Amino acid sequence: MPTQTILDQEITFDDEGFMTDHTQWSPELAHELAKANGIDALNDRHFLVLDYMRKTFIETGSGPTIRRLTKQSGVPTKELYALFPGAPAKKAALIAGIKKPVGCI
Repeated sequence: MPTQTILDQEITFDDEGFMTDHTQWSPELAHELAKANGIDALNDRHFLVLDYMRKTFIETGSGPTIRRLTKQSGVPTKELYALFPGAPAKKAALIAGIKKPVGCI
């Protein structure tokens, strides 16, 4: 598994780029992961999604699907695609420091 030093911390990622230890995540790390995934700056709406992703992961062991994310996070689908272009659930999971959600390609 690839390891990177980010913010003076050794972070291990799986072969798809997802963090292997969600407990290493921090909001500061999220900013760095966002930049690495094509998002220049995170705002409160990004963190609303990231916090929901992390909460769901901690409670269930898996990140929410895009459908559940739009229904329960309070962020509509169109806005999710604007916040996390391309594949919102997958990109949000990468930045939230959790495993890839079930059902993501």
